[in-house]
Amino acid sequence: MHLQVVSPGERVFPGKFSYSFTIEGAIFGPMGLVNGIIRLQNPRQPNLAPVAVIAIADSGALHLCIPEHIQIQLQLEAISRKEVSLADGSKKMVPYVGPIELHFKNRVGFSGALVLGDQVLLGAIPMEDMDLVVIPKTRTLDLNPESPNIATSVARNSTQI
Repeated sequence: MHLQVVSPGERVFPGKFSYSFTIEGAIFGPMGLVNGIIRLQNPRQPNLAPVAVIAIADSGALHLCIPEHIQIQLQLEAISRKEVSLADGSKKMVPYVGPIELHFKNRVGFSGALVLGDQVLLGAIPMEDMDLVVIPKTRTLDLNPESPNIATSVARNSTQI
């Protein structure tokens, strides 16, 4: 799949029915996928330039997943290995790297990442950490509309429930 970053409102027609366009960091593409432009950087290497990437936002996935070339580019150290269950039901051992600093609009988060695949995937854990939501009607990744200025979170223990 090829997505091209373009100006807001601009449409690109590389194929007969293929298109993509951006509006304030969200990218619209074919097949109902939700994408967003996020900036990744290594907080342990402040002299390294951050990397802006097009990430698939998938609330059905848990973790941040990055391709190996992003790990190399950001000089991210492998902390451990994890066994992951893939969408096809198979299991695979992959490196777990970090920390990674993530930026989307006015939000910042920190995460580890699974080194897997050929495109960045933003799962539910980093989306929750930055208080981001997938808006199904518009197929966009955006700030939680209930807290647009600052990320919110729930922190309570089980005795308070």
